[in-house]
Amino acid sequence: MGERATRPVGLRLRPSEHRTLLFIGDLVAATLAAVGAYYSWLGYAWYRLMASGIPPLRAIKFFPSADIPFWFYFIPLLWVVFLVELYDSHVASNRGRTLRGIAIAALLGLIFYSLFFIFYSDPESLPRILVGLYLLYASLLTLGWRMLYIRLYTSSGLQRRILVVGAGTAGRTLARLYHTLNPPPFQFVGFIDDDREKINKKLESFPVLGGSERMLQIIEEQRISDLVIAIMGMMRGITFQRILDAQEDGVEIVPMPTLYEEMTGRVPIQHLESDWLIRSFVDEARVSGFYELLKRFVDIVGGLAGMLVFFLVVPFVSLATLIDSGRPIFYSQPRLGKSGRLFTIRKFRTMFTDAEADGKARPATENDPRITRIGNFLRKTRLDELPQFWNVVTGEMSLVGPRAERPELVAEYQRQIPFYRARLLVKPGLSGWAQINYGYVASVTETAVKLEYDLYYIKHRTIMMDIQIVLRTVGTAVRAAGR
Repeated sequence: MGERATRPVGLRLRPSEHRTLLFIGDLVAATLAAVGAYYSWLGYAWYRLMASGIPPLRAIKFFPSADIPFWFYFIPLLWVVFLVELYDSHVASNRGRTLRGIAIAALLGLIFYSLFFIFYSDPESLPRILVGLYLLYASLLTLGWRMLYIRLYTSSGLQRRILVVGAGTAGRTLARLYHTLNPPPFQFVGFIDDDREKINKKLESFPVLGGSERMLQIIEEQRISDLVIAIMGMMRGITFQRILDAQEDGVEIVPMPTLYEEMTGRVPIQHLESDWLIRSFVDEARVSGFYELLKRFVDIVGGLAGMLVFFLVVPFVSLATLIDSGRPIFYSQPRLGKSGRLFTIRKFRTMFTDAEADGKARPATENDPRITRIGNFLRKTRLDELPQFWNVVTGEMSLVGPRAERPELVAEYQRQIPFYRARLLVKPGLSGWAQINYGYVASVTETAVKLEYDLYYIKHRTIMMDIQIVLRTVGTAVRAAGR
């Protein structure tokens, strides 16, 4: 076979690279807003001096300046923190949700500033005009940048073009998921499959363009940038060789589970081989000792801060619970921790005392009639979880991780759901990737979806991901949108 010309590699940004690009753009917009707010504030001050007959100083005061309170230099970073929910790829590509996220960030900034202005000992050092201008400029500049990003993100000239090898169950699963994405993060061109009965037909509205022997020709004709391997069983020798040829030509080779994770933020447990846990998951889920040490440090600091909040609110929660449904204020339950170790958690009681009169364990559901009025508020604001900060301090739990489940439910689910026990590879958490992305579960099928989120977190966990989950949890509690 003669030498083939290597195809030029187009712009192919992965979700992590998209998030990095968004962070840099947001930080630039926030910094420009700070500079613009400063000069507008300075101009306003000069205008007031001139209007009062006092000649202003002629010297131009450049940014940064001693006239600015020191905390103002950190406000761009705080603004980016307020935008944390906009770093989810599905939110970042949606105009309506982006606009809502920026409005919430501006509102949070206004609330934080108001609290500081009220309680700070020297309110004169907190210029209202400067902060107001900053929030206005930051909102407008961030909105402009995000709209530009969405336009580029959805531009057909910059999007990846995906060809899926294998039109079986796994390949069709990707196609169905693709239809749920709005806007789509790439272009799904079609399938390659060696089943003659499928060729030239449409599956999930996408064409089967040909077999393995035509793979390289189809890649060239359709300008394919990524080849997704959705063959879960044995692969023909010619198919394997064509995939290698395509990779040598500059086409990116992507396993089906990897693209599934990118599209959903979940691990596809129904499309994994039986040895996946050992062959892939355990290896990829390993983290450094530095991560474990830093995570434990953050857990201790966060746990102690949570206990302080607990002591502040416990009198009010106790009184409200007594008035609403009587005693007890707390309840305790055995839960399974890392490596299946049994421990006890305590929470503010949110259900009626006879919620499980028959002794059968049941997970909470949406609009659960067993939940009291005060309990509903505690769950929405996550205040019911406050006593568990003690479990975080003692090391039985972490701030972030899979939900701690009851032993009876774990035993039941691991009989019905593949890889369910793998969630016990890490400490359970007060909050987690599954909790912020999925609501109540009322069936084994929904529990399996929630497990997919848990396994995704275990596989991809980093300190930055933990921080993102904590910040999104705080945002959920502030909005009383807990589930």
